[in-house]
Amino acid sequence: MLLATRDPDRLHAWYAAVLDPQEDDGMDGYRVLRFGHFHLLIDHRSDVAAEPAEPARTILNFDVGDARAVAARMDAAGTEWLAPLEDRDGSLFATALDPDGNYVQIIQLSEQHRAAMDGGA
Repeated sequence: MLLATRDPDRLHAWYAAVLDPQEDDGMDGYRVLRFGHFHLLIDHRSDVAAEPAEPARTILNFDVGDARAVAARMDAAGTEWLAPLEDRDGSLFATALDPDGNYVQIIQLSEQHRAAMDGGA
């Protein structure tokens, strides 16, 4: 996914600090963060607004192994929450705003929900 911003250094620093990517590289002027099989490319663009006009239009979902630890890192980074971490029948969900105001959802599914998604329940 390509994420355009006026301040790529700020956005990169936040994503790298709070979501702990498996890889963090630069390529052709982009910052490239890898989370499992998902790559987030952060691009400097002067033709975008400082904040998204409709942040709910695109929500970046991150399946995390420890949602409480990610939420704690987000809190330490001064992150604003749209929906704080909550337990939904054993699975954990939260929606934060990145420094540009994009919605970022962290999800930690319970074993039961994973099994149901895999057709096991």
